[in-house]
Amino acid sequence: MENIKNQMNDAFSSINSLTDLESLRVNYIGKKGIITEMYSKMKELSNEEKKEYGMKVNELRDFFNSKYDLLKSELNEKALNEKLDSEMIDVTLPGYSFTTGSAHILDKVIEEIESFYMSMGYDVVEGPEVEKDLYNFEMLNLQKGHPARDAQDTFYISSDEILLRSQTSPVQVRTMLEKKGEPFRIICPGKTYRRDYDDATHSHQFMQCEGMIVDKEISLSDLKGTLDLMAKHLFGDNVVTRFRPSFYPFTEPSVEFDVSCFKCNGKGCNVCKGTTWITIGGAGIVHPNVLNMAGYDSEKYTGFAFGFGIERIAMVKYEVPDVRCFYTNDLRVCNEFERRGE
Repeated sequence: MENIKNQMNDAFSSINSLTDLESLRVNYIGKKGIITEMYSKMKELSNEEKKEYGMKVNELRDFFNSKYDLLKSELNEKALNEKLDSEMIDVTLPGYSFTTGSAHILDKVIEEIESFYMSMGYDVVEGPEVEKDLYNFEMLNLQKGHPARDAQDTFYISSDEILLRSQTSPVQVRTMLEKKGEPFRIICPGKTYRRDYDDATHSHQFMQCEGMIVDKEISLSDLKGTLDLMAKHLFGDNVVTRFRPSFYPFTEPSVEFDVSCFKCNGKGCNVCKGTTWITIGGAGIVHPNVLNMAGYDSEKYTGFAFGFGIERIAMVKYEVPDVRCFYTNDLRVCNEFERRGE
């Protein structure tokens, strides 16, 4: 046992890692270790010898455990210090710059408009971008031969019956057919397509938001009040709206609606081009023919409809000079919109 004890001391003095220490533990007190086998020999001794022998083996085991625990603690501390040294953080170094995304300005404008109309009880409705001529033109009182149906203005796909929608009004038609003569109020934002040359104020693909309400005793004053509240929500409480006579096949009477320039307050500036007014979109009372074709009794029900370009609203609100800015992949533009949009 004294020889084994001396061997232990020599073995412990040569250990430099936790892996070697674990091997030493298995060698001495593992299932087939030296000390473990010494316990198994007790069955060969007499009762008197067992007592003295057991005490000596226990002392040897306790000696090993004390040396093992002490060395393991030292090696753990050494390993921890080495890890801390290797992973030391220099707090004087500059921090990392993390690039975060931002909501697109058009999405922000749409969400703002949706939030406003949903607070007034409107539903947000979507429809297909590949549309039938029936819904895009005919049921909106645009008869065959109307200039808007010309192939120079509209993207036809397979025939004169299938096209990329040139407005979100087909969603209104689909909603009227679905409601089957029942009152409703909706807005329908989405992409639209028209054959147009891309420049600072035009795009072949742009976004619209149209709204419609059908019920009993709906008047032009209801339309005026709704658009006036929307303008104040988007541009500020001091904004004033005005209606100017216009013509659209699907509304009668039809109007264009303007807002007073929220930047110059009537003094004239680059936003309103010195006119003190900014045109936002078109609107009017739903034409009786449109109601009748969709299954509504135009003697009983009336309604109003309105529409405007999302890009137009964003350009006016955020003073964006070129519509093409909305469709570039330059992240600096998005970051600029994020700062100006808050």
